[in-house]
Amino acid sequence: MASLRVHQDRLEIHLTSAEKVLSLRRDDIIVPREDIRSVTITDDPWIWIRGIRAPGAFVPLTLAVGTWKFHGGKDFIVVKNKRPSVIIDIDGGEFSRVVVSTNHAVELIGSLKISESDAVSD
Repeated sequence: MASLRVHQDRLEIHLTSAEKVLSLRRDDIIVPREDIRSVTITDDPWIWIRGIRAPGAFVPLTLAVGTWKFHGGKDFIVVKNKRPSVIIDIDGGEFSRVVVSTNHAVELIGSLKISESDAVSD
């Protein structure tokens, strides 16, 4: 399962070796925090998959790993079975949305919140 690491300026999605092979991708995904528009938790990630797989692997309701292209851009998907997932909507960058299965969705959302010390005051 992909691991998510939150840094002060970015979110890193580290893919396992198998996920990299299945998605035909060499690098992990790095999303600048300022590009994250919203983060949602879902118990049914399959309804969030849009477009067609290109490239990647897909076994219905079991495994989806890779890039999905749709009329407005590209999404990156790492979904396994019926595990809880996070949907990360992104402005700009390589992908419009990233959907990742994780058992730590609540903690991820908590760590992505901007603390008062990080906020810029006018």
